Amino acid sequence: MLRKALIVIDMINGYDHQDAEHLLPSAERAVPVIVGLLRAARANGTPVIYANDNFGEWRSHHGEIVASALAGARPDLVEPLRPDEQSLFVVKARHSIFYETPLSYLLDQVGVGHLVLCGQVTEQCVLYSALDAHIRHLGLTIPEEGVAHIHADLAQAALRMMERNMGARVCAAEEVEF
Repeated sequence: MLRKALIVIDMINGYDHQDAEHLLPSAERAVPVIVGLLRAARANGTPVIYANDNFGEWRSHHGEIVASALAGARPDLVEPLRPDEQSLFVVKARHSIFYETPLSYLLDQVGVGHLVLCGQVTEQCVLYSALDAHIRHLGLTIPEEGVAHIHADLAQAALRMMERNMGARVCAAEEVEF
């Protein structure tokens, strides 16, 4: 059985960007689910990796990204998801968690062959990250309630694509096993 990692995509967010008002209702529903996934992963010793945009702040590091998000419009959505001391953090600049990041190397170093993807945005960063994971021959699980979207119809299509075209297991969060 391949070792899993929980990947939290772009949830350290100030919610002061274009489309934030469309994302917020879905993010509000996803946060408690992601909190549960974090709790389960950490309790089982599963690696937790945050892959997060740097929002164009090229001198920033993960501590500054967290501080900036906590000072943003919705710290109540960030605080419950705050990385702990054991969490790993990869700064990304584009949609995919793999594009120009050390994530592939990191996954190899910690012996991970299966990703549980949660976070935002389903029809953008989650979808593109799933595709890049698939072409790297990594297993995928997507807890449906643990991803947030801007456009519900596109999110449903993205989930279907991940399941059908990328072999992802799309399931309820409570079905995810670490």
